[in-house]
Parts: sequence; structure tokens; C-alpha cells
Amino acid sequence: MAHIDQLTILLVLLAYLAGSLPSAILVCNSMGIADPRQQGSGNPGASNVLRIGNRRAAAYTLLGDTGKGLAAVMVARWLNQSIDIQSLCGLAALCGHMFPCFNWRHGGKGVATGLGVALAISWPLALVLLLCWALVMAFSRIASLASISTAILAPALSWMISPELTLLYCAIGALLLSRHWKNVHRLVRGEELKL
Repeated sequence: MAHIDQLTILLVLLAYLAGSLPSAILVCNSMGIADPRQQGSGNPGASNVLRIGNRRAAAYTLLGDTGKGLAAVMVARWLNQSIDIQSLCGLAALCGHMFPCFNWRHGGKGVATGLGVALAISWPLALVLLLCWALVMAFSRIASLASISTAILAPALSWMISPELTLLYCAIGALLLSRHWKNVHRLVRGEELKL
């Protein structure tokens, strides 16, 4: 049991460190694009990179951020860890992205990393969540509104599709909403940026 506990701690720590890798900043630096934390919405995520950079940079950022969540869960699965440990690793990667050890105040909003966790842990649920996000985005053209709506719906959708993951999606939804409170204020004032 002690070995399993030590392995769990190691996996969670590695997941957090992987989540802390700033995909947007690395991509922008390598492509000669301004630091996304200093431009646009100030968020180091794919939506802001698209706003200040280009589609290719945004795509690379999206892949990097999604890959962090995906890898955290898959490594735990490859090591025959339980669904609870896989979920814990996914949450650690998400927390690393949102509150990175390198600069905890300048993390991302967590949407892409959360998608990576969802794809690894329950791809049918991930596809439903992605569809919800896409529908809201198509009608509003506001990424934050799509993300907030999906975060709110995630626990209920999880309960219907993958009940064993409901607690995980309650935690993910709460984390995502906690990082979008400024967006909520801008949405209420009609000041939120569109893509």
C-alpha cells in the first residue's frame, strides 16, 4: 500500500508540473508573437492567442493545453491506477494550468486542459461537452460564454452519461467558473470580447 501511495503522490505531482507548462507562452515565444499575458484579454490560452496571433499559433496552444490534461490521465491509466487516481491526476494537471508553479497568478482558464482530461477519462461525455461548447460559441461568438455554459452543464451531463465521474465534473466545473468570474462581470455589462 505504501508503494501505491508513493506512486500516487508522484503521479499527481508530475501531473501538476505538466499542467504548469505554459503552452501559450512557449508557442508565442517560438513564433515571435507578443506575450499573450500582455495582449488581448491577458489570458494565456488558445482563444487569446487566436485574438492576438494567428490560427496556427492558437491551434498549437490548444493542442498543448489539451495534451497536458490528456497525458496526465493516460499515464495513470497505463500504470493501472484506479479511476479515482486518474481523476485526481486530471485535476492536478488542471490546477497546474490554472495556478502554475512558475507564476501562479498568470495561469489559464483551464478549458482546453479540462477538455483533455475529459477526452481521456470519458470520450463520450467529452464529445457531448464539446458539442455544448460549440453550439453556444456558434450562436454567441463569445468563447467565455461557451465555456461558462459548459462548465455549468458539466455535472448534470456527467450524472446522465458517466455517473461515476459526477464528483470530478463538479470539481472541474467549479474550478472553471472560479477562473471566469471577471468574464461574467464583462458579460453582464456587455463588454466581453467576441472572436
